[in-house]
Amino acid sequence: MPPQLPRVAIIGRPNVGKSTLFNRICGHRRALVGDEPGMTRDRLYAPAVWLGKPFEVVDTGGMIPFEKDLIASEILRQAQVAIEEASQLILVVDARQGIVPLDEELVHLLRRTGKPLSLAVNKVDLAQHSPLAGEFHRLGVPDIFPLSAEHALGVDDLLEHITKDFPTSSETPEEPESTPRGDSRTGPTTINVGIIGRPNVGKSTLLNNLLEQERSIVSPLPGTTRDAVDAEFERDGRRFRLIDTAGIRRKGKTNLLAEKLSVIQARKHLERSDVALLMLDGPEGLTALDAHIGGYAHESRRSVIIVVNKWDAVKNGNANDYYQAIRRRMKFLDYAPILFISALRRQKLAGLLETIAQVAEARKLRVATSEMNQFLKELDFERAPTPASKPTRVYYLTQGGVAPPVFVAFTNRAGKLHFSFERFLENRIRERFGFLGTPIVIKSRKSR
Repeated sequence: MPPQLPRVAIIGRPNVGKSTLFNRICGHRRALVGDEPGMTRDRLYAPAVWLGKPFEVVDTGGMIPFEKDLIASEILRQAQVAIEEASQLILVVDARQGIVPLDEELVHLLRRTGKPLSLAVNKVDLAQHSPLAGEFHRLGVPDIFPLSAEHALGVDDLLEHITKDFPTSSETPEEPESTPRGDSRTGPTTINVGIIGRPNVGKSTLLNNLLEQERSIVSPLPGTTRDAVDAEFERDGRRFRLIDTAGIRRKGKTNLLAEKLSVIQARKHLERSDVALLMLDGPEGLTALDAHIGGYAHESRRSVIIVVNKWDAVKNGNANDYYQAIRRRMKFLDYAPILFISALRRQKLAGLLETIAQVAEARKLRVATSEMNQFLKELDFERAPTPASKPTRVYYLTQGGVAPPVFVAFTNRAGKLHFSFERFLENRIRERFGFLGTPIVIKSRKSR
């Protein structure tokens, strides 16, 4: 396991620019940013480097101590976890609004931790705004940095200060996906698992229970998760990266800007996944929106596992009837295995992880050309549906890529294969080689 990086937590009340600073430090748009308070709820982690010194930066939701509201209290609890884990704390305040009582409460709270604290006076966008930072000296924090996270002004001074005692690394970390499976020098390949579904089907509960820690806020309110929450863990020699996305709704059903952005981000983060877990709500049954979201996963050519959650709460549930209903409504995902679990009670989670590993392996499976053409010779093309005008003949078949697997068929016809013939070929490939849970792409070339 790599050594633990120093961790820097960004703290503050709502809407002072914490996520903008987080994105600026980690170098990409990882957290949602908007004018509405409460855009960030869960704590978000991202790697960062300053002058050769690697560290981890943590974004937290806007803290409101002593607030009784469920979401606000959960945001506070998530932020407190980030504070406990951190080696450096950054309190972000708004220069234009000046000191407010909540800033003073947070300074008092953070001082009691005994951890190094820096004050980032944000939204100092112009030189004439610099005097605004002077007022914040009365908070009693010696390390004050006027800056503009949006325009990258003054952020370098802040980073130079907080990283001054961090160790320098001569190595540039690589993405774990580039690591070959089974290489004992670097460990197992990371499997990226996106958890998708409509709001309130149990995505965050599944993430928390797989991690065995409270990483995402869970509440009965739909739309609790907004940012995609990434978390890595290792189990039985396999490394997984879970991506808990916001609940996807139909266009027109989202009102707040935060909800609209989170739906866009959920589809974007789906593209980062190797395997997508399409979660359904067992007691509520299959809906048109579930099929709609499944279509997103299929179109993105992710490998897919359909996960029916809350199965313990289904009264007199018949798994076979449910299975057949899913197959009828989601014919385009007929390659996806279907599992029945209870994320809350941790039922069948070990089997889910095993299936994820099998599907991820199938996604990268490569069949040798010699083996593929031996299979081709054994195919009974008399059973294949073909246009009456000119029967299709496949002379040669080779695999052109993986993740997802792509096959190139050299035939006697120009243009795309007839969809029924392509379906026949795909089904025979699956029968012979498996490719559990992963879409198969077949391209045709006219043989010369």
